[in-house]
Amino acid sequence: MGFKTPLYDNHLKMGAKVVDFGGWDMPLHYGSQIEEHHKVRQDCGMFDVSHMNVVDVKGATVRDFFRLLLANNVDKLKTRGKALYSCMLTAQGGVIDDLIVYYMDDQWFRVVMNAATRDKDMAWVNAAAKEFGGLSVTPRNDVAMIAVQGPNAKEKVYQALGEALRAPAGALKPFHAATVGELFIATTGYTGEDGFEIILPAKAAPFTWQMLNEAGVPPIGLGARDTLRLEAGMNLYGSDMDETTTPLESGLAWTVALEPADRKFIGREVLDRQKAQGVPRQLVGLVLEGKGVLRNHQKVVCNGAGEGEITSGSFSPTLEQSIALARVPAAVRIGDRCTVDLRGKPATVRVVKYPFVRNGKSCI
Repeated sequence: MGFKTPLYDNHLKMGAKVVDFGGWDMPLHYGSQIEEHHKVRQDCGMFDVSHMNVVDVKGATVRDFFRLLLANNVDKLKTRGKALYSCMLTAQGGVIDDLIVYYMDDQWFRVVMNAATRDKDMAWVNAAAKEFGGLSVTPRNDVAMIAVQGPNAKEKVYQALGEALRAPAGALKPFHAATVGELFIATTGYTGEDGFEIILPAKAAPFTWQMLNEAGVPPIGLGARDTLRLEAGMNLYGSDMDETTTPLESGLAWTVALEPADRKFIGREVLDRQKAQGVPRQLVGLVLEGKGVLRNHQKVVCNGAGEGEITSGSFSPTLEQSIALARVPAAVRIGDRCTVDLRGKPATVRVVKYPFVRNGKSCI
């Protein structure tokens, strides 16, 4: 038996198929993963993401702390509620975890980290925080988190949780957050669609989930969450990057701030060196040209350029064909054809720029 979120009983009542996910008992689907995927692309759906690790870091030196801890630069966060996506790196430049940090005020930053990496993340953050006397690092085990995503998500949230949310939440630009009463509402997500991620007291989660459902928001499981994020070209920790890869090899160069040159951050020396010498590997999109399904860890043969590996592969319900993210040699170019071994038979894949889908429409 794994950890359970405050919404566990709701999932059982709604007929969820529950599976182990990073030590948590989580819903894989509620009947049909494909139908759930289409609901988010065409209308909306809600995800229980209460297993995510929400941590509040407070103190006078909190900005200096994150300036050192993260590859991206928190000095970009100038307005309250603004969010930043970044990686936390080892001294060797490997990715410990990817996370979102919210600037709440000059002495309070909120971080949302992955569930499966909770123990090593907390050990790393606590060890780094000791160098900055006076910082408090508080895991918010008293909260739950519900993501409502899709083209009609915001309207359904107002309908379910009250028109009073429309003005403060509706005014949020992408990648911002605001506190409204006991709710923390952010315009972040993991689907490539519009919507909100709502952090709220754990005790209020079951009722809120029910209210959303009554307003016409269906529950969505982890299965569809994975195909949605893959279509959106969003990395999954442990598949598309980990401690053996740097952000520059993982399609995450945009989350690394090497300017200003005098900002020291953990792992910087390795990234500076890799940038100067040229990154040996890169993350690209693949589209299967025939029938079949691309899967994680399949070998990619890039004619003349060497070999790579699929990091995330699946069938795309929106495109009705198989797609993947793959780490391949730097010499591979968009438009190239490569070969993947599908159960002993060579299959042709085309190298494309991801995302594959944005706002429900094909990008390839």
